This record gives sequence, structure tokens and C-alpha cells, in this order.
Amino acid sequence: MMKKPILGFIVLLTILSACSAVQSVIRSSFPYTANLIVPQTTQVDTVLSVKSQASTLDQIVTGYGSNTKAIKDVRIASVKIEANTPAGQSLGLFKSIKVYISRGDSSKELLIASRNEISTNVGSSILLDADNTALVDEFIKGSTVRIRMEYELRNSIINAISIKSTLALSVASNKVK
Repeated sequence: MMKKPILGFIVLLTILSACSAVQSVIRSSFPYTANLIVPQTTQVDTVLSVKSQASTLDQIVTGYGSNTKAIKDVRIASVKIEANTPAGQSLGLFKSIKVYISRGDSSKELLIASRNEISTNVGSSILLDADNTALVDEFIKGSTVRIRMEYELRNSIINAISIKSTLALSVASNKVK
């Protein structure tokens, strides 16, 4: 008689710990993305910036801030920038790009990736030099994440450019008791 409740408790405990592990895998598998609009401008050799809210599939499916206790030691693994529109837009019009992560209220900001001296023939996507030493737990565990892209143009822009910023994360599972 005593074996059934103990067995049931062990099965329940296993399922609950597996949910935390799955949550950790989901957070490390689905990147944060932000769509940034670089407006038409004639300002070259000037530092400009645009920002947007970032989201991940995990946030969309499970809601903001869900089970963030299941992860720790969140770091940026990579940051990719790609031009969506106009079609075939080269990122070679940028001299430099810096990407920052911040809380939703922009109260704290951290430089997470950059690239200087971007080649004129780089194409429509570029992998930036990510800072994978900094912990970004406090940003990712918040309810809202913002991405700000600071840039310097080589040439003026005739039409606005839609840019997708993709942040891949590396996380560790936090054994929640």
C-alpha cells in the first residue's frame, strides 16, 4: 500500500524537474528577435540609433517572465543582423554597428555586440562580434527586452530599411527546489 504513493510522488517529481529542463532548452533554442527600422536619412559619418522590443517564441507561447527561475548564467552566444527590405539590401552601407540590450523601461543598457569597419560588399546579413562574457540574466528574466542598434552610415539612405536582429543565447539550467 505504501509503495503506490511513493511511486506516484517520484513520478510527479520527475515530471516537474523535466519541465524545468525543457524550459531551459527552449530558452536556449529559440533566439530573441527584434525588427528595427532604419529611416531614410542623408546623415553620414554620424552616430544614429533605432530601438525595438525583442521577443522569443517562448514568450509568445508561455507568456512573459514564465518560469525564469529555471535558467541561470544567460549569455549572448551570437548576434546576427540581416536586411529584410528592400530586397537584396547590402549592409555595406553601414560603417559600424553596435547592438545593446536593455530592460523594457530602458533603465539599464548593456553593449552585447559590435562590428567596426564593415566591408562594402558584406551582403544582406552579418554576424557581429558578440560579447559572450557578460551575463544578461537580469534583462532576459524581465517582462520586456529591448534592443537598440547604434550605427554609422557610409552612404545616405533613400528608402527606410527593415532590419532583423537575432540574439542567440546560451543558458544553464537552474535546479529549482
